[in-house]
Amino acid sequence: MSREFDILCSQKSNVIDNFLSTNPIFVCTISYTETSQIPGITFAGANPDVIKYTSPADSEFLFHGRCFSIPGVPATPDGIPTPALLTRTALLLGKIPCIVVNSGSKIAPKVPYVSFGINYGKNIQHEAALQLFETQQAFDYGNVLGNQLSKSNDLVVLGESIPGGTTTALGVLTGLGVDANYKMSSSMPTNPHDLKIRIVQEAIKKYNLSEIKDPFKIVSLLGDPMIPAVAGIATGVIQSGSRVMLAGGTQMAAVLALMSSIKIPFNNICIGTTSYVTQDKNSDLDFLVRSISSDVPILSVNPGLDKSTKNGLLMYDKGVVKEGVGSGGALLTLLLKLGKSLDKDIFLGKLEEEYEKNIENIVV
Repeated sequence: MSREFDILCSQKSNVIDNFLSTNPIFVCTISYTETSQIPGITFAGANPDVIKYTSPADSEFLFHGRCFSIPGVPATPDGIPTPALLTRTALLLGKIPCIVVNSGSKIAPKVPYVSFGINYGKNIQHEAALQLFETQQAFDYGNVLGNQLSKSNDLVVLGESIPGGTTTALGVLTGLGVDANYKMSSSMPTNPHDLKIRIVQEAIKKYNLSEIKDPFKIVSLLGDPMIPAVAGIATGVIQSGSRVMLAGGTQMAAVLALMSSIKIPFNNICIGTTSYVTQDKNSDLDFLVRSISSDVPILSVNPGLDKSTKNGLLMYDKGVVKEGVGSGGALLTLLLKLGKSLDKDIFLGKLEEEYEKNIENIVV
């Protein structure tokens, strides 16, 4: 008996048909913030010394099923593999092209990529994340790229890899007036809300936000290099008349908040994620999005990992990792390209095949 995927939507179900696609493209933006070095902030990478390699390694895994910047693959301390495994599987099954954007990664990936030419993000606890011109450049370069991608693709899917990014996203949302406390997601089973809030409040104390009117300045002070880059790409796509999916969890609310603050219209845009995020009792993506706009639908899908024979995949269904590297959005894009019909066992079989080949049998 087949088990079909169900696409869930925060709005009327017919909204899903607006994002059906024949030639989508997946874009993975990789970045780094020194905020990720604060103990207890992130699970990404098995130890703090390798966190800076997580994003480039994720992008290498998307292309090759293996990493060149590190031995093995990015994983949690107890060995749960990067969600890039899910993303890669979906892209392979759908024959969906992928490009990598380097917007402030500390380590350059060993794959072809588009560079936005800016530095990595600093620790917001101690200093501004970026210089203002870098934030504006990331957005402007993204706008140009989004415009070009819209000419050849009817759906542009934007994923990200940036360890510690929910904390800097909390900073941006707070700075732009969204009450995001206790609403951000986490890769960890125990969400360190209080730590994230304390870091953001310490960062904010250094500035008089009531006098700062430029949203790019707020991102420069409290954010990271991913947020303006993805906002710029999405803006370029929308302004060119094509459609865009923000493939990620609560970090994408910060992207939406920046776009809203500069009056970008929210037609032809959705968020795509896993049900592990939308059903997470310790975060609230729906509240964050509705606080910014009622026009942006959230599409979600359960990857069906509860039936996996691999412990590293079963742990996703138990609330670890949840999302990342656009994994939920990539699976949704596969379904949208196939007309929403796919047996979960077909995807799981291919996923476990990739798991065995690229994770269990990898020679380190």
